[in-house]
Amino acid sequence: MPEEEFDYIVVGAGSAGCVLAARLSEDPATRVLLLEAGPPDRSLWIHLPIGYGKTMWSPTYNWRFQTDPDPNMNGRRIYWPRGKTLGGSSAINGLIYIRGQREDYDHWAAQGNAGWGYDDVLPYFVKSEGNQRGASAFHGGSGPLKVSDIAARHELIEAFIGGAEQVGVPRTQDFNGAAQEGAGYYQLTTHKGWRCSTAKAYLTPEVKRRANLRIETDAMAGKLVFDGRRAAGVTYRQRGVLKTARCRAEVLLSAGSIQSPQLLQLSGIGPRALLDTLGVPVVHELPGVGENLQDHLQIRLGYECTKPITTNDQLNSWFGQMGMGLEWLLHRTGPLAVGINQGGCFMRALKDAQGKPVAATPDIQFHVATLSADMAGGKVHPYSGFTMSVCQLRPESRGHIRIRSLDAAEPPEMQPNYLATELDRATTVAGVRAARAIADAPAMRPYVKREVKPGPQAESDADLLEFCRNNGATIFHPTGTCRMGSDALAVVDARLRVHGVAGLRVIDCSAMPTLVSGNTNAPAVMMAEKAVDMIKEDRNDRARARG
Repeated sequence: MPEEEFDYIVVGAGSAGCVLAARLSEDPATRVLLLEAGPPDRSLWIHLPIGYGKTMWSPTYNWRFQTDPDPNMNGRRIYWPRGKTLGGSSAINGLIYIRGQREDYDHWAAQGNAGWGYDDVLPYFVKSEGNQRGASAFHGGSGPLKVSDIAARHELIEAFIGGAEQVGVPRTQDFNGAAQEGAGYYQLTTHKGWRCSTAKAYLTPEVKRRANLRIETDAMAGKLVFDGRRAAGVTYRQRGVLKTARCRAEVLLSAGSIQSPQLLQLSGIGPRALLDTLGVPVVHELPGVGENLQDHLQIRLGYECTKPITTNDQLNSWFGQMGMGLEWLLHRTGPLAVGINQGGCFMRALKDAQGKPVAATPDIQFHVATLSADMAGGKVHPYSGFTMSVCQLRPESRGHIRIRSLDAAEPPEMQPNYLATELDRATTVAGVRAARAIADAPAMRPYVKREVKPGPQAESDADLLEFCRNNGATIFHPTGTCRMGSDALAVVDARLRVHGVAGLRVIDCSAMPTLVSGNTNAPAVMMAEKAVDMIKEDRNDRARARG
């Protein structure tokens, strides 16, 4: 096959990649190739918010990864769904729009990453956002990524918010405003009852028609092509044919926290010992590639409700299903337009011996669903049920991603190493106890028939920790495996350029030095918006230097 040449090659059409391709191709003189290993996003289940339950297990639209056995989780393998279509994980996620805390980004900057403090990144959150509430100091009203309120208040969510208030957590209308702490309804990346993935937001029909943008689906990147120490292209396999695309400017990796480090390692950038073991010629030794893996561990508490007001009740009857369908068809509202989790809470759960919060900012996040199942996306229980799940926001535990095959289609070793530190164990148990306290508050008590999981037999800290080890799962936020920084284990610099080589950047959640305090989709979009400006600035600087 003849080689084609582009200015930029974007690997991965996910939360960041769609943004990069759309923004860079705004300049008609810039030729962009966007490679996506999965198929186009044509399924109705992608675009219907409640379709999350279908795409969670889809072999077509989901990589369906499994971690290696985690010794801290009693040797369990944890299911890690990741999006495999245009939009990536934004096409199959839980839709929640959360940015994290001001302190997360100020911490990035304090680690030596200039330009990544909160005041630096806020304009890019605002630029990307089209919030139905309109523009404000913290929000954008006209950006591509649509953000909507949940139209109807739900009796159970109202009870949860009331219970949180009764244990000292204030009600909030905006988790992404001046302060994150509080309990309330989430805003979702939906628009008029439909999911707004980054493919929907940024790869509009008009963008797809641009003559200077090529979008290739079913195109699995195999490795990077180098001219010396400059990234000069990408090899990829499409419908059984091996192809090569070359670039004049830069290769931009946006394949996510699992596959971006995997592709670097396959291409000879990573820990020398690992590459030598597999016979990969070393282009540049970077020991941090694939290290520093962080994720939010989700602990789900299940309850049986005293009233038949849950989504379980609707899904378990033909009449209920018909009602849900009609509500969506007529009004674009109801459970089909919402997805799974409607309410949430950010609070400081871990306390010291005097009963004072250990953390200065929230250390636990709640996701509250008006349904219950054995796991996220699973078949709902036959009884009226709801779920309160908790996750520690800033885990200390670190895992890794390491290739074990020269085939890019072979999943790498994925070791999350959950609950490896005492702080993580103590905070997670404190989160479970905080959920129980809210469930036992006067506002919630009338709705709780019984705690199904962990159940009354789990009472001591040791019991609850064992429950967490046996039942904890990902809440889909792997990050950090191509960490930004300037030390020996950093992979990219503050402009997301891979250390030691030219023409190569990593622009996705793998570049986060530390995990943000919340869901990661909105931060990934922000990072891509900011990266586009940095790419353009660096290109202009090079042009000026050439005279």
